[in-house]
Amino acid sequence: MKLLEGKIAIITGATRGIGRGIAITFAEQGADVAFTYSSSLAAAQELEQELINLGVKAKGYQSNAADFEAAQVLVEDILKEFGNIDILVNNAGITKDNLLMRMSEADFDQVIDVNLKSVFNMTKAVQRTMLKNRKGSIINMSSVVGVKGNAGQTNYAASKAGVIGFSKSIALELGSRNIRCNVIAPGFIETEMTGKLPQDVVKGWTDAIPLKRGGTPKDIADACVFLASDMSVYISGQVLNVCGGMLT
Repeated sequence: MKLLEGKIAIITGATRGIGRGIAITFAEQGADVAFTYSSSLAAAQELEQELINLGVKAKGYQSNAADFEAAQVLVEDILKEFGNIDILVNNAGITKDNLLMRMSEADFDQVIDVNLKSVFNMTKAVQRTMLKNRKGSIINMSSVVGVKGNAGQTNYAASKAGVIGFSKSIALELGSRNIRCNVIAPGFIETEMTGKLPQDVVKGWTDAIPLKRGGTPKDIADACVFLASDMSVYISGQVLNVCGGMLT
């Protein structure tokens, strides 16, 4: 029995890295997948076909999760196409790193909009369906940086810490309707983005991790499967640090 058989999931920002890993793993576990992307049509079409080949229904939607109205329209379109929503994974995110003294207001605002306001937008958009169903699992992607901070990432850390506070509040608000909301805080995950870093920088990171390696998108995806599935029906309002022991 596949862990997500018969469930319908929305995953934001799914054409690369962690989001792509979650989409593929969810499909392998039997979930139908609606996913969003911001600009890369070719990558979206490729992922859509890959998911369909795994035997599930899948469709990509170009959407800006930071836009409130766009999120509402997106969820309406997904409901028309898929009929229901069981799982929401708020994964869309960006970085615009700089020391505070060099950070522009625009770079602060954009990171907050994409990383944090999108979580508000999408959660609000799916809330009615989940309330009607009296069930649902919302998984919000934070970061170890949102838990412990990081120099040069005040905007990113603020957005990801905000995700944690938002999620804990939603868990309290919606728990009586059997809607769960949890957070995953990835550590150093090896993706296309980290692939551009110098090797000595990557080694510096991995040497500081007790498990002595960076994580993979699959490591995050497996944690998402657990929180999305009925294996975690009594878990809500929690932050799961998937970081190889970086945070202890």
